[in-house]
Amino acid sequence: MWLFLAFMSAALLGCYDSLKKHALKGNAVIPVLFLNTLFSSIIFIPFIVLSGASHVLDGTIFHVAEGGWDMHKYILLKSFIVLSSWILGYFGMKHLPLTIVGPINATRPVMVLVGALLVFGERLNHWQWIGVMLAIASFLLLSRSGKKEGIDFKHDHWIYMIVGAAVLGAISGLYDKFLMAPVESGGVGLDRMMVQSWYNLYQCIMMGAMLLLLWWPKHEQTTPFHWSWSIVGVSLFLSIADFMYFYSLSLPEAMISIVSMIRRGSVIVSFMFGAMFFHEKNLKAKAFDLALVLLGMVFLYIGSK
Repeated sequence: MWLFLAFMSAALLGCYDSLKKHALKGNAVIPVLFLNTLFSSIIFIPFIVLSGASHVLDGTIFHVAEGGWDMHKYILLKSFIVLSSWILGYFGMKHLPLTIVGPINATRPVMVLVGALLVFGERLNHWQWIGVMLAIASFLLLSRSGKKEGIDFKHDHWIYMIVGAAVLGAISGLYDKFLMAPVESGGVGLDRMMVQSWYNLYQCIMMGAMLLLLWWPKHEQTTPFHWSWSIVGVSLFLSIADFMYFYSLSLPEAMISIVSMIRRGSVIVSFMFGAMFFHEKNLKAKAFDLALVLLGMVFLYIGSK
């Protein structure tokens, strides 16, 4: 079950990345990100209210558990980590092709794998190791292919932003496992719906402050904001993808290293969007690399049966 949820989350995440690229095209980054956090919060506020004021959601997968500051301080830290990753990632994605951003983001499972081995003591079987190696090789080849498009990876600050976003994303992935692992296993034992619902709300408050203090005073001198319905799509696809992701991690047999690796398979979906809708270049050179990604996902699936 946790494996199926991870694959579904990956597919939805690929759609999310593609819609995000469309929403950012010629658009101001900060208001787009604020609206994304706002719409995501609107999706989950009813679950918070219904769970706290009634028994309608009791016993369902949508119930949001209650907790005091001892729990919310962990969620607040997650909000800060994720939002920092998003800010860097949004600015980088606006100025780079999807077929470049995807491979860089796809290095996150490698970082998460190292962290999972060191922090959580997770162990992979030989099938899973083959899948990991194939995925790492494909990501490296895909990144090298990007150099043919004239992007200097060593001196492009947008590349550094995407790399920074990937590092923070990997930290967030490890932190998620810590948040939802049982207390007896060394985790915090937080309810997954509590984490997803409240971290979206906290992010919205943070982005609202950034919008008013940093963007609005100088918005006339910067890139103008224009409305796009893809902004709503970004929030919707991300919320569903994260719901499946958190649900997967909440299952006792779930392995963060495998879930994170599969989740980065979203690069396949974003690659297809980049080819069909954004008409990005150098696609033939990247086709072989994507085949390795798919093969790696197959080995991960076999090893997890």
